[in-house]
Amino acid sequence: MLRKFSGMLVLLFGIICSTSAQAKELPDFTDLVEKQGAAVVNISTTQIIQNIQGIPNIPEDDPFYEFFKRFAPQMPREQESQSLGSGFIISADGYIMTNAHVVDHADKITVRLTDKREFRAKVIGADRRTDVALLKIDATGLPKITVGDPNKLKVGEWVVAIGSPFGFDSSVTAGIVSAKGRSLPQDNFVPFIQTDVAINPGNSGGPLFNMNEEVVGINSQIYTRSGGSMGLSFAIPIDVATQVADQLRRSGRVTRGRIGVAIQELTRELAESFGLSKPNGALISSVEKNAPADKAGIEASDVILKFDGKPVINSSDLPRMVAAIKPGTKVAVELWRKGESRQVTVVVAEMPEDGKLAHATKKQSDDATEMISRMGIAVSELNAEQLQELQVGGGLLVEDVKGSSAHAAGLHQGDVLLAIGNVPIHSLAQVNELLKQAPNGRNVALLVRRGDNATYIAIKLDEK
Repeated sequence: MLRKFSGMLVLLFGIICSTSAQAKELPDFTDLVEKQGAAVVNISTTQIIQNIQGIPNIPEDDPFYEFFKRFAPQMPREQESQSLGSGFIISADGYIMTNAHVVDHADKITVRLTDKREFRAKVIGADRRTDVALLKIDATGLPKITVGDPNKLKVGEWVVAIGSPFGFDSSVTAGIVSAKGRSLPQDNFVPFIQTDVAINPGNSGGPLFNMNEEVVGINSQIYTRSGGSMGLSFAIPIDVATQVADQLRRSGRVTRGRIGVAIQELTRELAESFGLSKPNGALISSVEKNAPADKAGIEASDVILKFDGKPVINSSDLPRMVAAIKPGTKVAVELWRKGESRQVTVVVAEMPEDGKLAHATKKQSDDATEMISRMGIAVSELNAEQLQELQVGGGLLVEDVKGSSAHAAGLHQGDVLLAIGNVPIHSLAQVNELLKQAPNGRNVALLVRRGDNATYIAIKLDEK
């Protein structure tokens, strides 16, 4: 009996120790909130919208003018639209960082501090491409945040957001880093930090803190089907935001580099077709005529492996790298072409601030349409009118997609085949000759024109 009781005590002691150890591992955010919370601000904006539900712009002698004047006198000609957001103080003399969409089109911006003081804010500059804005209030001696290094963040690390969701000032939520370097549609210049921190309307523009009490990001977007938090939130890395804010502070605008190429993701199948062992790099699908890339000798089907000495792992890396280069700078580019690495130098240009192929009636006879059996498609050569419209020297029009591999790869009827790999297509005979040299089961990269866009598609060759 004594041995049994002793065993129960040991078990109970183990459970208590285990629970105590787990409790010690749980993070405590109180010091962070007490020290950094005062640097987080509430931002409210007012926009004046003209002629909303007012009397229409019709002449006073029009009979309907009296009707609207009589029955709708209470409807205002102007209406105020208000919205809320968050921000944080980055310098003691009143500079504040937030999202560009928080202050977009605002006629009046009010910043409220945690001590209830309110200030009218001026927009120093806003950059829609990164969704970063810099504001200024007339104040001194303000508490400010400490900037951290988002590159040191680890997936699974605890992070904290402070903001004003739905207008509830100084609300604190916590979670972990879910992913880094996340690309979102139409956001080519920001490698977002993904977290599961609860972010809701009103949190936009607020800071994301690490456990060292440093700001590592600006809470910017959420993925939601309901309008509220679903555990998928995205923050702009603070180093990206700081670079933008520094330019806005100096000149009120942001300059970015460009080289004039269209790129696409390099899949494993496409990498194999170009002779690359890994699907790393940015595949060039088209080059703008007389653009820096064109002048440097970069061609469609090239794969950019390094830019300015930095490896390009994913295609989404390249726009960010190019944009970060000062216009006029000469940059070394390592690319892959025809099975070997090459080096070129491109002079980066400045990015500006902010033709269709006709579906001609098929006039060719069925005898003129031939089948490229190993790709499972029926094609015909472009006529003179189509060549002129596309402004190309050759190509094949896809008449039918018969093979499962071509259909699965995304090839459509009406597409135009411009090249196989880096070899431009001039005739059907040339294509058949090229395919004879390719082994069975090999992925072949086709440069496909669809509408105004060109992209590479990998198709696996069938048996001869």
